Parts: sequence; C-alpha cells; structure tokens
Amino acid sequence: MATVNFTSALKRFFPKLDTIQVEGKTVAAVLDQIEQQYPGMKDYLVDERGRLRKHVNIFIGEELITDGETLSDVVAETDQVFVFQALSGG
Repeated sequence: MATVNFTSALKRFFPKLDTIQVEGKTVAAVLDQIEQQYPGMKDYLVDERGRLRKHVNIFIGEELITDGETLSDVVAETDQVFVFQALSGG
C-alpha cells in the first residue's frame, strides 16, 4: 500500500487528517481512496472535470506528478505520496 502524507495546511478543512495507507495504481485511484477516508477531500483537490486544481500539488516521492489532467501517474505499493496545498500571496 502506498503511504499518503498531507500538508498541515489541509487540516484547516479536514481536522482529523492524518497520514494514511491506500491501494491504487494511479494518482486518480489514490484520490478515490482518499475520498473514501475523508469525504469531500477529492472535491477540494480536483475540479469538476477531474483535473488537479491549481492550488494543489501532488508528489510521488520527490517527483511532482506530470499528468494533472487525467491523474494517470503510476503509484507503486511502496511509494510515498505527498499532497500539498500550494501557497500564494504577497
């Protein structure tokens, strides 16, 4: 199972958020599993067309995912997945 880690900024929206273990061979499948454990999270991460929102970054290990459209990046059972809320402002 892949391990999914979340930025602490997301706890503002999901106070019980914690590192989880999920099964999924793609980022899209991992997001479906995240949604099962944290209902509403997927709507925060992807838009109505299933594309990654601009304020969200997902890494597999140290690599930023390359497919923000269909989320087809491959996730191995031993991977660490990191979900970040992108910060902006000035």
